[in-house]
Amino acid sequence: MWEIRPAALSEFALLPAIEAEADEAFEALTPAISTARFPPPGDAAEYAAAFHIMVAGRPPVGFVRLEIVDGGAHLEQLAVSPDYAGQGIGRALVTAAKAWAREAGFRHMTLCTFRDVPFNAPFYASCGFVEMRAQDLGEELRQLRQHEAGLGMDALGVRVAMEAVLTQGRDWQDPAEQRLRPRGMG
Repeated sequence: MWEIRPAALSEFALLPAIEAEADEAFEALTPAISTARFPPPGDAAEYAAAFHIMVAGRPPVGFVRLEIVDGGAHLEQLAVSPDYAGQGIGRALVTAAKAWAREAGFRHMTLCTFRDVPFNAPFYASCGFVEMRAQDLGEELRQLRQHEAGLGMDALGVRVAMEAVLTQGRDWQDPAEQRLRPRGMG
């Protein structure tokens, strides 16, 4: 079992290398997608300015970065070193991020990802996220999607926004229940 915890200030400088390694592995596994179009990995100052970052391991072998978008928690980045892929670290980080956000009082969590990459949208769906309809995007999430399109990310594959309702007492909710629940109801 991996220890998942808030990142220490001294660990922010380690995160760009993990992100770069994960991007390289992503490119190798999905040759149609060129990481040249991804934004470059953040630097220690950018990570320090993030709303919340959780890491797995000592020293970290993976991390999840959370921001606030449209008043809700937003999973901005999930990265795991390829040397540790397939060990459930990504799922543990997503689960911990959702639990932390729920305890912090957030009622939902959003993210943006590639629809057709198996370890993107299908993975997040298995973690309780459902694809959002374009008309349900808040203004900040809409702007984030426009920013991604401006970077050329939509040319790499279909990008989607996804959301998970964060409820008390259980880690995730059936996707059919989420579609029926009005936004903002937790």
